[in-house]
Amino acid sequence: MEEKLKVYTVSVLIAVGAGALAAYLTESGMQSLYATINKPSLAPPAILFPIVWTVLYFLMGISAGMIWREKSPEKAVVRRRALIVYALSLAVNFSWCFVFFGWRSFGLAFVWLLLLLGLIVKTIYEYRKINLQAAYLQIPYALWVCFAGYLTCSIWVLNG
Repeated sequence: MEEKLKVYTVSVLIAVGAGALAAYLTESGMQSLYATINKPSLAPPAILFPIVWTVLYFLMGISAGMIWREKSPEKAVVRRRALIVYALSLAVNFSWCFVFFGWRSFGLAFVWLLLLLGLIVKTIYEYRKINLQAAYLQIPYALWVCFAGYLTCSIWVLNG
């Protein structure tokens, strides 16, 4: 039981930590930019973003922990590939904040989100081969990134 808790704790801390670090490093740009740019009518209030992202990072960490705990030798290659794709998605997710808030490059940020969505879909596909529940836990992340894509594209158009 202790090993299981350790895996999930580390997995969640990695995901939440990546998100928290990106938010910390881009916080000043986040607050000032979001308050001043033209936003689409469906844009949520700024306070919603850290709440939603925390939940999503938690789910991402739990699902990665489920995959990490899969120890069957016949799934070792798939497990490794799945975790590599997940790690890439986490890196792309982390860097999106710098593209959008740091560089204020809305068009590139939209393309970056398309890349992220592709990686999330690939993660779901790979996770599904190992653990269906882990794959399902990635679906809210994919849906939110679709919504973030709508917001980013709209902001690009409205502020371009």
